[in-house]
Amino acid sequence: MAHTHDHAQAHGATANRTRLLVAIAIIGAFLVVQVVGGVLSGSLSLLADAGHMASDLIGLVVALVAATVAARPATDRQTYGYRRAEVLGALVNGVILIVVAVTVLVSAIGRLVSGAEGEAHEVRGGVMLVIAVLGLLANLAAMLVLRAGAEDSINLRGAYLEVLGDLIGSGLVIIAAVVIVTTGFDAADPIASMVIAVLIVPRALMLLRDVMHVLFESAPADTDVAEIREHLLGTAGVVAVHDVHVWQITSGSPVFSAHVEVDADVFESGRAGALLDELGGCLSEHFDVAHSTFQLEPAGRAEKEQPQHP
Repeated sequence: MAHTHDHAQAHGATANRTRLLVAIAIIGAFLVVQVVGGVLSGSLSLLADAGHMASDLIGLVVALVAATVAARPATDRQTYGYRRAEVLGALVNGVILIVVAVTVLVSAIGRLVSGAEGEAHEVRGGVMLVIAVLGLLANLAAMLVLRAGAEDSINLRGAYLEVLGDLIGSGLVIIAAVVIVTTGFDAADPIASMVIAVLIVPRALMLLRDVMHVLFESAPADTDVAEIREHLLGTAGVVAVHDVHVWQITSGSPVFSAHVEVDADVFESGRAGALLDELGGCLSEHFDVAHSTFQLEPAGRAEKEQPQHP
């Protein structure tokens, strides 16, 4: 069962790298168009969106490198392999999102202030609108490519969130362009930029929160440790379970360890091996934990150990 799980993970990792390559091609090709369009139209929001798209491209490349490194096999030195590289890739993506958001916000406020002081910033709404619509389509295509793997990979989730944010940004640029074309209200451009920046921050913080959960080896959000303990205690021969730990190497790769006290009959009858198989099967089948470690102990052993985790 563990072999099947590993094979599925390997297949998923290959598919994720392919998704990232396709998304990089889409975003990279359109980034040039968006920068040129931003310069020609004089639109800060379009340039802000281009900056966000540039961060998308950097983030996607980081995600691809992380996914490639994570696919390397385990060694005697890196006993869990390099899968945590995906988490570090997501961390870089989160930081990039925050930096882009702050930069865009500062630029937008600066333009609004200069506009209030009488310094005009002419924006060609027509050019801005055309480029924004094309950007929306490019981001939509990239988002659809990445969506399939975003649920299982925190690395791909970071890339997906960046492109999703850029999709929303393109929508806001379109709205600003329509306002400028129909009313001549050029301030709609920096206002749209500020909204884009504000929308980026919460998603970046959520991504960084997920990264911190993995790096601090917290139990996965969808894992109920008490429920796992109850399942193990329901196994014939098990008397008590303590020193339970559940953490993740990366998203979708939970690891479990516990000390399991058993009846003396388990050791006397030679059933220890069969019990280990049963306990591992329980976690794999009911909780999708492919890597579990159990230390079988005689009943009452916990009293002789140092203070441990419940």
